[in-house]
Amino acid sequence: QDRLEESGGGSVQAGGSLTLSCASAEYTVSNTCLGWFRQAPGREREGVAIQTEMGTTSYADSVKGRFTLSRDNAKNTLNLQMNNLKPEDTGIYYCAAAPRGGRWCILQPTNFDYWGQGTQVTVSS
Repeated sequence: QDRLEESGGGSVQAGGSLTLSCASAEYTVSNTCLGWFRQAPGREREGVAIQTEMGTTSYADSVKGRFTLSRDNAKNTLNLQMNNLKPEDTGIYYCAAAPRGGRWCILQPTNFDYWGQGTQVTVSS
């Protein structure tokens, strides 16, 4: 089983909503630095949102006010609620873990050591 597994992607129209879920068989979501990243065709992978091992959250400016992280400790999942989706949100969304935490836990893809396979999100105008 993969260390991290994403689910919940799909296709929606602009203004719609999706919820992504990241399940971990190895990390406890309540005390591990975890993040969501995305990559659009022809573009570099970028940070979307992270949760530190202390539970603090950070969001990219482009998604603030629209995306929200939440934890389900019973299911050991980190969820990303995405509202008011825009075509520019289209891409493959990845869940990643940075077990080192601390100063490593920032919206920087290279700081994250373990990655899921990704889930596609497509937003049409």
